[in-house]
Amino acid sequence: MSATRKTKKSRVFRIDGEATHKRILETAGELFAAFGFAETSNKAIAAKAGVDLASINYHFGSRGGLYQAVLAEAHRRLISMESLQEVTAADLPARDKLKRVIEGIVEAAVGQQGWHSRVLVRELMSPTSHLQVLQQNEVLPKFKVVLGILREITSIPPDDPALFRCAVSVMAPCAMMLVAGRNVPAVVEAVSSTPREALVAHLYHFAIGGLNAIGQEHKKHRQ
Repeated sequence: MSATRKTKKSRVFRIDGEATHKRILETAGELFAAFGFAETSNKAIAAKAGVDLASINYHFGSRGGLYQAVLAEAHRRLISMESLQEVTAADLPARDKLKRVIEGIVEAAVGQQGWHSRVLVRELMSPTSHLQVLQQNEVLPKFKVVLGILREITSIPPDDPALFRCAVSVMAPCAMMLVAGRNVPAVVEAVSSTPREALVAHLYHFAIGGLNAIGQEHKKHRQ
């Protein structure tokens, strides 16, 4: 077989493999979101995805590996490292960067964009042992990027616990909107009846007000 034919054949295998990987991931995401990790078997995933059981282990190592991949993909769809890095690299004031971050989270959290929000809500409401992997691989690296933006706004040193508390205070309403906004009727109504721009503006101004107050208090204590 010529080198050209080998190259073409390997490219076909790679493309087919990528398609199968994506199909399994999407199918698993839908099923995990609908029924939860404990109630979703490899057999059900394979049947719906139109693949054999061995394909799941081949692409993801195990059912747990597949679930971790689903959680990671869900979190990326909520907020990706690429989008955060793009925001931080932009020639903008830190306040505008924060607003862009909030805009992205609101869009992903309240928009009708598939299974990612539901699978994350399920994991947050009934945590599994896989949550720690998600936190380590996806949440913490992105959290550190947000900390950098908040440090620019407040001038609080990166090693000061006050900065961490600021990040929690800023992100908590977004997390609440993701969780309660899918499960509490009153919150669903409040979110769905509010124009997206108004929702972003409210979260942003609320966050900035708190950050300004904490930043000023921290500055007084250092004087």
